Amino acid sequence: MKNTESQHHHKYDANGKQLCCTLEEKINRITDNQAGCCTVDYKSEHADDDGHDHSVDKRTTFQLFLPAIMSFIFLIVAISFDNYFPQSWFTDWVRIVWYIVAYLLVGLPVLKEAVESIRKGEIFSEFLLMSIATIGAFAISEYPEGVAVMLFYAIGEIFQTLAVQRAKKNIKSLLDQRPDTAMVMEGENAISKKASEITIGEIIQLRPGEKLALDGKLLSDNASLNTAALTGESKPDTKQKGEIVLAGMINLNKVVLVEVTTAYTDSKLSKILQMVQDATAKKAPTELFIRKFAKIYTPIVVFLAIGICLIPMLFVENYIFNDWLYRALVFLVISCPCALVISIPLGYFGGIGAASKNGILFKGSNFLDVMASIQNVVMDKTGTMTEGVFKVQEVVFKADFDQNKILQLVNALESQSTHPVATAIHDFVGEIDSKISLKEVEEIAGHGLKANVNGKELLVGNFKLMDKFSIKYDIDPSSIVYTLIAVAYDKKFVGYLTIADSIKEDAQITIDKLKALGIKTTMLSGDKNNVVQFVAQKLGITNAFGDLLPEDKVNKVKEIIAKNETVAFVGDGVNDAPVVALSNVGIAMGGLGSDATIETADVVIQDDKPSKIPMAINIGKQTKKIVWQNITLAFTVKAIVLILGAGGLATMWEAVFADVGVALLAILNAVRIQRMKF
Repeated sequence: MKNTESQHHHKYDANGKQLCCTLEEKINRITDNQAGCCTVDYKSEHADDDGHDHSVDKRTTFQLFLPAIMSFIFLIVAISFDNYFPQSWFTDWVRIVWYIVAYLLVGLPVLKEAVESIRKGEIFSEFLLMSIATIGAFAISEYPEGVAVMLFYAIGEIFQTLAVQRAKKNIKSLLDQRPDTAMVMEGENAISKKASEITIGEIIQLRPGEKLALDGKLLSDNASLNTAALTGESKPDTKQKGEIVLAGMINLNKVVLVEVTTAYTDSKLSKILQMVQDATAKKAPTELFIRKFAKIYTPIVVFLAIGICLIPMLFVENYIFNDWLYRALVFLVISCPCALVISIPLGYFGGIGAASKNGILFKGSNFLDVMASIQNVVMDKTGTMTEGVFKVQEVVFKADFDQNKILQLVNALESQSTHPVATAIHDFVGEIDSKISLKEVEEIAGHGLKANVNGKELLVGNFKLMDKFSIKYDIDPSSIVYTLIAVAYDKKFVGYLTIADSIKEDAQITIDKLKALGIKTTMLSGDKNNVVQFVAQKLGITNAFGDLLPEDKVNKVKEIIAKNETVAFVGDGVNDAPVVALSNVGIAMGGLGSDATIETADVVIQDDKPSKIPMAINIGKQTKKIVWQNITLAFTVKAIVLILGAGGLATMWEAVFADVGVALLAILNAVRIQRMKF
C-alpha cells in the first residue's frame, strides 16, 4: 500500500531505478516489486501493462547482493594486505582510498538516506546513527571496522528486504490467483482474451483445471469448483445454474460457461487482496508504541554517545580522545533500533499472511492484538453455529389424510411466499403439481397462508392461524422444539411439519476449542428461545438467549463489557451492525458472498466454518507472542552490550552482533508464523 507519509522518500535515478528506502517504508509499501532497497527496478522491460515485473525476484536479489559482495571482496583483500600479505604499495592514500571504495559500495545509499531524512526534518534516524558511527571509525583510522559495520548493516538490510518480499509474495500467491487471460465465446468459438479487457456480459468458457478470471454467473447446469484461493479450503464446492462463481475458483471436472457480472478490477478477489494490503496501514498498539519510542530513543542515544565521548575529559586523568570516541561509536552502532523497527511490523504482517492462508482476513494488525486478548465470544445462532438453511425434519399427519396429496397442496400454497420455510418445504416435496388450482390466496401477517382448493379451505401456518380460524388440535405446540408448520384442510386439523436449521458439522469442535482457550461463549438469536436453548444444550453453551431484537443483543453485549471483559461478536456483519460496532472485534461469517459484510466486520472468515474463530484467536496469540519475543530479545541483548560498550569492554564486532545479529534473529522469528499449522 502506498501512503503519503512514505512517498516523499521515493527516489529514482535516470534509469528508473529506485534508490534506498526506509525500513518502515519497506513494510508499508505492499504493492508488487517496490519493497526492495538500494536499486530496484521501478519498471523494467519485463514489466507487464500494470507495471508488474515477473522477473523481479532474481533481479532484485542480485542487485541487492552485488554491492555487498564487492565490498566484502575489497575488505578481505585489504585486511589480508594489512595483516598477512603486506604490499609495499598498499600504504598511505592508496590504503585509505581502497577502504573508502569498500565503504561507499554499501554505505553510499545509507549516507544519502541520512541526508534526505535530515532535509525532511527527520534528523535522528538509524541512517544517521550508522553514518556517524562508521565515519567516526574512519576518523580515528579504524578503517576495517568502519567498513565492516556498514557492510554487515547492509547485509542485514538485504535479509530484511527479502523477508518482507517473501511475506508479500506468500500473500500474493494465496490471493491474487486470477489468470491473465481467459477463453471468451464469440459465436460458437472460444478465443483467448486479456482478462482486464473482458467486459460485463461476455461469456467465459472455463475448462477443467482452469482458474476463473472474473466474477460471474454460472450458465451451465452445475459445476464443481475448488475455492481454496478465497476460503483457504480445497474441498470442492458444487454450484448450480444461476449461482454466482468468483474469480480465483478452479473448475474441477467439465467445461462450463460463465457470464461475467463484475469488472476485472472490482472482483471479490480484488477486494479481498486490497483489504489485506490495506490491513498493514492499521497499526497495532505495540507497533505504534515502537515507532514513537524510536523517535524519542534515537536522539537520546546520539546525545548519550556525545556524552560518553566528551564528559570523561572532565574527570579522567589519562583521557585519550580517540579511545572515548571509539566507545561512543560502539555505543551508536549497538543502539541502532533496526531489530525493533523491522521485525515488529514484519511479525504482524506475517500474522496477517498466516490468517489469509487459512481464509481469515484481518482488517489490520491492531485486530490481531485484540483477538489475542479476547475473553468472550458472542455469536449469532443462524448462519454462524447453524447452516442458516431450513430443512423439513418430520411430517406428522393424521392417518385419515393422504400425506402425499396434502404435501402437494402445502407445497403449492407455500410457493406463493418467499419465506425460508417455503423454500424448505419446496426442497422436501419437490416440483409443484401444475394440476393444483389455488384460489383466493391470502397471506395473513404473523400467522401464515390461506387458500381455497376445490371449494375447500386450506390453512398453512403457525398455531395462531389454527386458533384464528377455530381449528381444534390435540397437541401442545410448546412441547416441540422445532419450528412448527400447522396444516388444516376442509376445517379439519391435518397435522404439522417440523422445520429446523441443522447445526454445522464443526460447531462442536469450535466450542470445545474456545473452552480450551479459556474463552467464555454466549449465543444470541432472534429465533425462538426454546430452539436456541436446544442448540446451546447440544453444543455445551451455558449462556444462550433467544427471542431477541437487535437492541436486546446490544444490551447483552453491554452487560459483558460492563464487567471490563473483551468481546468478539460473530455474525453476518450487516443485520447485527450495532453489536459489531459495540464489540471489541466484529467477525463476519461467510464473507465470501457479501460485500457489505466485508465493509462492516473487522475480521472476515471467508467460508462458513465456525472452527476458524478459535483459529483466528490462536493466530492473534502467536503473533503477539512472537512480537514480544523480538522486543525482549532486542532490548536484552542491546542493554548488555550497551553497558559493555560504554565501559570499553565491547568492540565494534560485538556492536555489529547486537545490531545486525539481533535484527536477523528477530526477522527469522517473525517469519516463523507463516510456516505454523493452526
